[in-house]
Order: sequence, then structure tokens, then C-alpha cells
Amino acid sequence: MAKLGEFELLVLLSLLRMRTTPYANRIREDLETHAHRSVTRGALYRTLDRLEEKGFLEWELEPSQVPERGGHPMRRLRPTEEGLEAVREKRAVLRTFLDGLGPVL
Repeated sequence: MAKLGEFELLVLLSLLRMRTTPYANRIREDLETHAHRSVTRGALYRTLDRLEEKGFLEWELEPSQVPERGGHPMRRLRPTEEGLEAVREKRAVLRTFLDGLGPVL
């Protein structure tokens, strides 16, 4: 299985949080609000493309109802089973390393 980087993990986690609105702009807002990371549009789309190349997410075009988009379609994103498994593996590694560190942290 392909490796999952830190920012890629955050993007997938955010995507999982956005159950009803899984769009790039919502993910960007979520990362900026909850991960306290400044995210450029370009960096996010490069990461989304990389995750798709790795087989961790897929998307489909959906007509936009947002007037500011001028009718341009939006990408509706969804994790693949491989993407979910990659997140599960990262979670297991983090749990292993964090276990017992409560007093230190």
C-alpha cells in the first residue's frame, strides 16, 4: 500500500468529517479552522490529485448551485476502501506511539 503523508492524512480525515458536503473548499475551511493550517487552493488540489493517484480517494463532477461559481461543476469527493484502510493503519500507529504518554503530554 502507498504511504500516507501527514497533510494527506489530514485531508482524508477532513473529508471523512464532511459527510454531507465533501467538497474541496469545505475541506480547506475545515483544515484552516481545526488543524490551524493555512492551506492554499493549489496545495489542496495537488494533494487531492496525489490521493487519487494513490487510490485513496475518488471524485465525480456535480453541477454547482453556487452562483459565484458561474455554473462550473464541483468535485464531490469520497474516500475509497484503500483510503479508509490507510487512515486506519495511521490511527493504529499513532495509538501505539501515544499509548502511555498521557503523563508526559
